[in-house]
Amino acid sequence: MRSPKELENKIGELLDEFYRRRTEKIKTLRLKDTLKRKNPYLFRAIGIQKASEIVESLLTAYMSSSDEGIFGDAFFEPLAKYVSGGVVSPSEGVDVAIETATTYTAIAVKSGPSVFNSQSRKRQIDDFRALENRLRKLRKHFDPIVGYCYGKKRQRNTDTAPFRELAGQAFWEEITGDPDFYLKIVRMMKEKPQEHSVEFKKAWDAAVNRFTHEFIESFCDENGNIDWESLVKFNSGKN
Repeated sequence: MRSPKELENKIGELLDEFYRRRTEKIKTLRLKDTLKRKNPYLFRAIGIQKASEIVESLLTAYMSSSDEGIFGDAFFEPLAKYVSGGVVSPSEGVDVAIETATTYTAIAVKSGPSVFNSQSRKRQIDDFRALENRLRKLRKHFDPIVGYCYGKKRQRNTDTAPFRELAGQAFWEEITGDPDFYLKIVRMMKEKPQEHSVEFKKAWDAAVNRFTHEFIESFCDENGNIDWESLVKFNSGKN
């Protein structure tokens, strides 16, 4: 079991990495890459008239999606490995492995409980089965788990399910033995978000200014009005 101070330091270290990646992402983001993924007809239909409104909407949507992935990679996955005492699994589709004298626990760490479609779920099952086949010679009980770091998840019939699904409190308790660990995570973030907010706000404002300038040059007429046809052609015209 990690001491409270060790855990607090680790959470701080992982948050530093999350903020570093987050700030780097917004600094390197390109306007036209984000515009290709958005619906220009919707912007027109809801009556947006200012370039800055479109830009802020693009940045907010992109970073919201990006943050989820960055947080999972930079924070949740390494934290799960750290507190479980496991090792990084060398197997495809498995993030953490915990081995005892009688059991081999293979854990796929996911951020939230809504990550699977039918195809990705099948791929996860195949990854677990491939690992189980490679480990048969160990003659240990194989316990595959998909752990969702937040949220709630109802376990399918445990007799027929190809793996266990644990979410939020249940997942963190499984790998730490502590029913309150899911609350300790948020407590131990302390003042880290506030420490990094100034730097991120600076990067965000610079991105808004950069994108707005580029948008006006590319998609506004000489009077400063949005040229909707030009924007739609860029987004949806034939190559």
